[in-house]
Amino acid sequence: MKTVAIVVLSGGLDSSTCAYMAKKSGLNIIPVHFNYGQKTLKKELKCFNDICDSLNLPHKDRYEIDLPFFTDVGCSSLTDTNMIVPTSGINSSVPSTYVPFRNGIFLSIASAVAIKHSATQIHIGIVQEDGSGYPDCTKEFITKQQECINEGVKPSQKISLITPLLNKTKKDITLIAIKLKVPIDKTWSCYKNELVACGLCDSCRLRLDGFKKAGLNDSIEYITKVLDT
Repeated sequence: MKTVAIVVLSGGLDSSTCAYMAKKSGLNIIPVHFNYGQKTLKKELKCFNDICDSLNLPHKDRYEIDLPFFTDVGCSSLTDTNMIVPTSGINSSVPSTYVPFRNGIFLSIASAVAIKHSATQIHIGIVQEDGSGYPDCTKEFITKQQECINEGVKPSQKISLITPLLNKTKKDITLIAIKLKVPIDKTWSCYKNELVACGLCDSCRLRLDGFKKAGLNDSIEYITKVLDT
């Protein structure tokens, strides 16, 4: 039997590439998607299902989990309607788009799904090297999170957190995605818009910069294309 792996899949370029990498390695993938009140929730959910379709993943194995409490917590421009997603470029501080402990919560829930399916791996496409400076996207965070998870599972089942893109740049990820034939036009990275990507938020800037450095053109439409971060 194939090894079962849970894949946290937002429908973005990083998580979609991560899913394709897991599929290529011969794993039996169970995708998990979170609706947490993000401003591009509907678009991300569509992209999640489009990527699952492209990977021929059965609907019965897809998890779409609602986490509405994130909007109650607020304090992130991704989930708080009183906050505006910044478009002024990336700086060294933790940006307002950071959703408090999001990856820790995602991984905890993914662990519950892993326990149900006797999965020994959870794959997540976090990026430390070329990301936005989120504190829950670091090697140290993942190492400690894995230790915590394995304190809470039965001794006969240990779970490994797999982060194949952790130290990759956006250029690297773009090239991997192209090589694996990830349907780029079915992925979404914009934090602000659901119809046409803004091109100015941190996520759009990083994605565009990755394509530029890879010498490629992104196939999705942008309102503005900023060619530097």
